[in-house]
Amino acid sequence: MTSPYTDLARPPLHATALKRALVVPGGLYTELRVVAETASTNADVAAAARAGAAEGLVITAESQVAGRGRQGRGWSMPPRSGIAVSVLLRPDALPPAKYGWLPLLAGVAVVEAVRRVADVDAALKWPNDLLVEGAKLGGILVEAHTPGGNRDGSYAVIGLGINCRRTPGLAARLRRDVAFVSDFTAVSRNEILQRTAAALLAAIDAFEAGGLDALRAEWEAMDAHAGQRLRVRLAGGRIVTGVSGGLAEDGALRLVTRNGVRAVRSGRVVSARAQ
Repeated sequence: MTSPYTDLARPPLHATALKRALVVPGGLYTELRVVAETASTNADVAAAARAGAAEGLVITAESQVAGRGRQGRGWSMPPRSGIAVSVLLRPDALPPAKYGWLPLLAGVAVVEAVRRVADVDAALKWPNDLLVEGAKLGGILVEAHTPGGNRDGSYAVIGLGINCRRTPGLAARLRRDVAFVSDFTAVSRNEILQRTAAALLAAIDAFEAGGLDALRAEWEAMDAHAGQRLRVRLAGGRIVTGVSGGLAEDGALRLVTRNGVRAVRSGRVVSARAQ
């Protein structure tokens, strides 16, 4: 039975064209799979990694029914309404302790892609949300795996979700603070996906060449809350407040509080306002 939220008039992802553009000799991407529906592209890539898949595997789906956000939150995507894509990395040169930078790196790539292809003034909300005009346009989930705590066999899955188009009947189910690319412009999901994958590769190269400082400067230039007063809910539920001061060396959020600078490594921004 076709979902009432399916938009069959919207073109499907073009697997052949995407493979031709992304899976090239000497490139990062080694295999691209386009599936009609999945529970979670991140889970699919992780399963493939455990089975020995090579770095550079990309899985994208037309529909995702049981995707996951940070802290176990659910995220589903009706058919052809957005982009759900996950990439397998086996970053030998990056110690697992620095995997915390991967969501920030991916965020820089997604913002660059959306700005270029869709001409949308996207920005980043620490640690893993994509915003436009204050509404959530997408999100990032990076899952790192270090079997036995050893770098040998370690891998990371970068998952990206971007809202592209409101499907029939979908608007009534959404919060007001959710945005879609189609709210601002018309652009092909194939273009967005291709550009996002290319931007992710460029961000990885820049990170490897310039280290943390180069990536931090790019992320901070895209920060939606730079210099604003934030309320941040820590992982344990406690709320702390302070002024956003950019990123620390390990990718933590620097929060300038009355008691000095605090590095927040796990939490989420629940409100922001100008100074």
